[in-house]
Formats: sequence, structure tokens, C-alpha cells
Amino acid sequence: MGIRTERRGLKSLALLAAGLGLLLSGCMQSQVIEPASDANLTPRDKKLLANVPYAQATIPEPYLRHIVSYHRKEAPGTIVVDPDARYLYYVLEKGKAIRYGVTVGEEALVFSGVARVGRKEEWPSWVPTAAIKKRLGNIPDFVGPGPHNPLGARGLYLFSGNKDTLYRIHGTNQPEYIGSAISSGCIRMTNEDVIDLYNRVKVGSPVVVLAPKEGDSPHNPRVALGGAAAVN
Repeated sequence: MGIRTERRGLKSLALLAAGLGLLLSGCMQSQVIEPASDANLTPRDKKLLANVPYAQATIPEPYLRHIVSYHRKEAPGTIVVDPDARYLYYVLEKGKAIRYGVTVGEEALVFSGVARVGRKEEWPSWVPTAAIKKRLGNIPDFVGPGPHNPLGARGLYLFSGNKDTLYRIHGTNQPEYIGSAISSGCIRMTNEDVIDLYNRVKVGSPVVVLAPKEGDSPHNPRVALGGAAAVN
């Protein structure tokens, strides 16, 4: 009798596991996948990104674009940056968000607070501030648009009221650092991701940059759940 009971138990566990597998499979199949990012590229984008002067980087899977469940209360259209986890969220409707991997500033250089998108620019020029020049040393006073430019393919300029904060969300010519904290305070994205975000965001959109230990760090997962569908 003990052996039969054990066999029935094993069979029940197997059926349960199979049922869970089908359920999870169904959930994954129902996830919404965004259009391929190439659909967002202009002819100029395609030309400039075809022969970039930097090595192509393999972005770790957690820092690829994902659609995730979102648990904070910001309105759709808001940008939320979580420097702890190196994520930027674009809030969607119905408790969802697009999550992008980013490079953030070193701890002493991180901007936090509420701002807005005061200006948008395609393939911006770069004029480094005096503080950046002092920190980085021998760099030019001006860098024109193009894939060699540290601001990359797009720039979103963060304002507080009518004042430029000098912080930006922008592309990068160093995609290998996505997921790191090395910038001079700005938020860097891959050029493909910043183009995708740029096309969604309007001038005036709110931007919330969380302070350290307020976000989705491994010990304090309060912003969003992972494990959702990757965005192509």
C-alpha cells in the first residue's frame, strides 16, 4: 500500500508540473512584443549607425528592452529612472512599463528628483561643461553630431521649471557600459533604445529620478517585476 500511495503521489506531482508548464507557456505566449527597433530608424539614423566607430557590445539580457509589470503610481507617459538597478522605465497604461537598461552617474554625481523633458534633439552636438572638462581632462570644447559623439543619436534635456538642469537622457558611443555607474551624471542608453524612447516621449513629459536606495535594487524591489517579455 505504501508503494502504491507513493506512485500515486509522484503521478500527481507530474501532472501538476505539466499543468504549471502549460500555464506558464500560455502566459509567455500572451506577452506583447514591441515592433523591431529598426522600424523607428530614419534614413539618417540607418546611415550613421551603419558604420559606428566603436565596437558592437553584447548587452546582458536583463538590460535589454522589456515590458514589465509596474507597481508605482506615476501616470502613463512618465519616465522613471532607477539608478540603483540601472533601469529607466517608460510608464504605460494598465500597470505596465517599458524597461530599458542604462548607464548612470557615479554615486556622487547622480541627479535625483523630479524634472521634465524641456527639449528634444536628434543627433545632438556636445559642449562639455567646465566641471566635466575638469573631471575628464583633455577633451574638446565641442563635438559635432554623429555616432562618435558621446551623446549619441538622441538627447532629452531635463529642465526644472524653465531652468536647464544640465542633466540629459541620451545615447552613447560606449554601449559596453550599459548597466554600469560611470557617467558624469547623465543617463546613457544604447542608440537604438534612446531612439525608441525619443519617439514615445513628448516635450513636457515628467521625469522622476529616484534617490539611492529608493528603487528596484536587489534588496528593495519596489518599482517593477522582471521576467516579462523582451522587446525586440
